[in-house]
Amino acid sequence: MDIQEINDKYEEKGYFQRIVLMFKGFGKPRSSGEFKQAVTELQRQAAPLIAVVSVVLFVAVVMVVSSVAPTDRAQYEVTVAEAAKDAELEEQKEEEPLEELEPPLEDIEITVDTVEPAPVNEITPVAQPPAEQVTVKPATQDTVAFVDSPVKMKSMTGSRTPGSIGRMTSGGVAGWGDPQTEAAAQKVLWWLKANQDEDGGWTGGELDKTGKIDKSKGIKQYRIANAAFAVLTYLAHGEYPGAPSPFKKDFGPVVEKAVNFILSKVWMDGKTVRIGSPTGDMTCDENEYTFAIATYALCEAYGMTKNPNCKEAALKCLERIVKSQSVTGGWDYKFDPKSNRDDISLGGWALQALKAGKMAGLHPEGLDACIKKAVLCLQKRNFKKDHFTYTADSPANPGLTATGCLAMQLLGYGSAKEVRSSLEYMKEWTPSVERGGLNSQEKDPPCPQYYCYYATQCKYQAGMKPGAVKSDEVIWKNWNAKMKALYPSKLRNLPEKVKDSAGKEHAQGFYINKDVHSTRPVMDTCLVALQLMVYYRYLPTTSIEAVAENPQEDASKQAAEKADVDVIIDL
Repeated sequence: MDIQEINDKYEEKGYFQRIVLMFKGFGKPRSSGEFKQAVTELQRQAAPLIAVVSVVLFVAVVMVVSSVAPTDRAQYEVTVAEAAKDAELEEQKEEEPLEELEPPLEDIEITVDTVEPAPVNEITPVAQPPAEQVTVKPATQDTVAFVDSPVKMKSMTGSRTPGSIGRMTSGGVAGWGDPQTEAAAQKVLWWLKANQDEDGGWTGGELDKTGKIDKSKGIKQYRIANAAFAVLTYLAHGEYPGAPSPFKKDFGPVVEKAVNFILSKVWMDGKTVRIGSPTGDMTCDENEYTFAIATYALCEAYGMTKNPNCKEAALKCLERIVKSQSVTGGWDYKFDPKSNRDDISLGGWALQALKAGKMAGLHPEGLDACIKKAVLCLQKRNFKKDHFTYTADSPANPGLTATGCLAMQLLGYGSAKEVRSSLEYMKEWTPSVERGGLNSQEKDPPCPQYYCYYATQCKYQAGMKPGAVKSDEVIWKNWNAKMKALYPSKLRNLPEKVKDSAGKEHAQGFYINKDVHSTRPVMDTCLVALQLMVYYRYLPTTSIEAVAENPQEDASKQAAEKADVDVIIDL
């Protein structure tokens, strides 16, 4: 073997040289070295060959498929829900109302001792407050947390967000509001802001020529009740510190001061919680309507803010309402548990407070039994023939039929025969802001807004709930049409504007009844405003949850509902 052959043997072959030698080797005998070397070379080349061939095949397939595919493309329309400009970026989906069910009531044997009915008097101030008082919460503490908390009162509270309010007052739906009703409601909110006292309350009394409350002639007796009505009105509009509202810098502080004012008036008289000033100049009324209404406001404030100060005070007040229930199931002046007068007017506010408290997650001991007992009292003692009466022993003032009717609806008994009869009894009623004209059963009734406040709600609950009886739906739409025409036209607009935090001016207005309530413009105004907000204040439904006997069952239902979540994105 010469040197050239040796060089050829050990010289590094190029890629194509190896390929040529490989094919030549496969032409040699299988036992030859050239054949075996060709097999080895083939094994070396397998991986890169497969990589190259696979890429070539893929490209070829893509080209073939593209050439034979149809040229027409399907078009898919994407619909994006446009939210109102002032709506939140992430708005909670309104829960589907539950089917109305009537909780079973066990028979309770009620023994009633004959008691002389207490006289019906105008609310008068307490002569002198007790000597010893211990406040539930120091007045200096903040009372409303600046937290963007969603409404938590399931199956009761509607969606009080700017977007929902806009949709429900945009007009075009017979059962909802319109721009005029919403404008009137907002004017009330600005009037309340303009007339709030420095400490957060509202003085009652006559108005001066400019439409402002004349505090020199004011009635301080109702300052706490007025604050409670105002809080309920602002909360109904979704206004509280941290709320997703375009007016949060103006109305949020108003609500905070008002709730702070109410909490500063909660104190302990020995073992009894009371609401009223220890000094006597801003006391709770003698019959303690203020106590029930203020408790209602504190429960809703806690339900929307989850502030612990509201929780503590509201829970103590709810405990007193439960414990002061009479043996017959109702309530009487001063929350005297020994009386069986069963005043449906005071009881109406007590039951609204209990409902709001329960839906806010407050469960004082004995709450469920108290609610059942109250329903039995409404059915067996306050209901006479075809309507609810003022007291168990008196058929006077059938205008309060609406109070009993709404109470049973909110407690889960919207289909009860007593409710059906009461709705029929009230079908000819028409809304009114002045004395007279409310109904044909009672000639020239006083304080019509007190009755309309309840009538609007119970007609709405019956007429707008899922599966509503056709007659109820018609009655509500007729009432609503008259209410939408009447209330905005009766608003007393003031020429003076109210400036917001940015210096922008807003119109203001108020309502007043020409009757015994003429010195209570704050209450009159709030009662009308709450009716103008009925469309988004409470859901048009009642629920078995309102009288559920087992709190653990409530918790399990909530957990199950939270497990199935729909996501909505508004752009």
